[in-house]
Amino acid sequence: MDDTNITPNRRTVLRSVVAGSTVAGLAGTVSATGATGNGRGGKGFPPDGITEYGDAVSVGDGDVRPFTTETPSGNPKYHGVEFDRDALEGLPTADDLRDADNTAEADKYGSDGQALKVHFEWSLEYFVPFPDAEHTPFTFLGLNWNPEGHPGAGGAWRVPHFDIHFNMLDTGTIDAITGPQAPPYDDIPEERIPEGYSRGPVVGERYITDMGEHTAPNDAPEIPGNPDAFTNTLIQGFVGVDGDPRLAFVEPMITREYLREFDGREAFDVPQPETYPHDDRHPTAYSVRDVPADDTVAVVLEEFDDV
Repeated sequence: MDDTNITPNRRTVLRSVVAGSTVAGLAGTVSATGATGNGRGGKGFPPDGITEYGDAVSVGDGDVRPFTTETPSGNPKYHGVEFDRDALEGLPTADDLRDADNTAEADKYGSDGQALKVHFEWSLEYFVPFPDAEHTPFTFLGLNWNPEGHPGAGGAWRVPHFDIHFNMLDTGTIDAITGPQAPPYDDIPEERIPEGYSRGPVVGERYITDMGEHTAPNDAPEIPGNPDAFTNTLIQGFVGVDGDPRLAFVEPMITREYLREFDGREAFDVPQPETYPHDDRHPTAYSVRDVPADDTVAVVLEEFDDV
């Protein structure tokens, strides 16, 4: 994201349920059975029997894996990303990424990711398909580990964090995006921009490699230039499709420290546009969930509504 001259206010938290505490960063992973896919998912979350996992990728000292949950009648319930607690430890530094040999364009599709400069800073990037859900637009996870953060919002995001892109377009379209540069369109119709969101002011830096244009919530407490207040901010972004700006990703942007220390469950609003780029069901909330039975923490889109 780019610098945004907007006044921070408190974001809306739909509900917060704090369960028993867990210590982040514990060694080892407790596996469970019952879900389809990779054989994970215990008696709690995500629901066993109706959850399918995608391929796991190696992050830090653990794994990260996408999952999709549908009700028995085929309605979407969750699109999620599950982090082993160990994945939050042993993460590469910017120097590690600069010196890495996994900088080929195809490496982002592999289990170890691709080191590249995004937002002017070194990042470790993964493209991982979501298991299909018939009635949602989401196609693949674009995950970025940013060891030194990245520019934007007056320095608000220059702390170690993950960009967790729930993408709605195909990988080839996103893979072809280069930047930073101006978007391949001028204006975005107001009715397409989620309520309470704004575009960045630096036109020539709006369009980001392998991502697109980011819009940020006006009430994010770290904006402008207050990185100490940055923990968990929902970005929503656009990609030009035949020159037309299309809402193309929903992106929880979450600091490593927040995930390390997280326990319980918090759910947040996903602000909506007036018009949508698809006829599928769209999430109206996202949550962060501690899953102590598996020693994981999950970031989840949920509460899908007809558009």
